[in-house]
This record gives sequence, C-alpha cells and structure tokens, in this order.
Amino acid sequence: METYMLPCLNKKIFGVDCLGCGMQRSIALLLKGDFVAAFYMYPAIYPLLLLLIFLGFNFFIKFKYDRLIKISLMVTAILTIIISYVIKMKIIFN
Repeated sequence: METYMLPCLNKKIFGVDCLGCGMQRSIALLLKGDFVAAFYMYPAIYPLLLLLIFLGFNFFIKFKYDRLIKISLMVTAILTIIISYVIKMKIIFN
C-alpha cells in the first residue's frame, strides 16, 4: 500500500509540508493497527474519522441535532488540522 501513495506536490515544489501531509501514512498505520503512531503521524485523523463515521450514519439515520453535531465535528477537525500544522511548522523552523 505504501508504494502506491501519492507524493505531496506542495512539498515537492515548495519544500514545505501542506495541511494534509501525513494523512495517507496515518491511514496506512490505522489499517495496520498502530493507532498511536497514526495519531503522531497526523493528529487530525481521529476527528476526521469521527466526522466520516457520523456522516455515514446520518445518511441513513436522521438525528435531532445532526446539523449541530456535524458543525462541531467539522470545527474540531479543522482546528486540529490547523493547530497540529502550526506546531509542526514551529518545530521545523526553530
């Protein structure tokens, strides 16, 4: 599976990670069962996974506050992506 991963064009062209760098490797680690390494590779994997699972269930089962739950999960995922990216860039450039 790792031999078929797509390279990050942002990293190849500009030499800087993008907001999604590490997601493919994190998914590969999840499929191998290495949950802690998947989190360290891409911390937003779990909020994104929760969002996808909720969206899948919500497609078939409607919840009373589904819009609020979706927005909350999206905000959590986006904040996790941004915060982890800022921390990663701070570590790299210091």
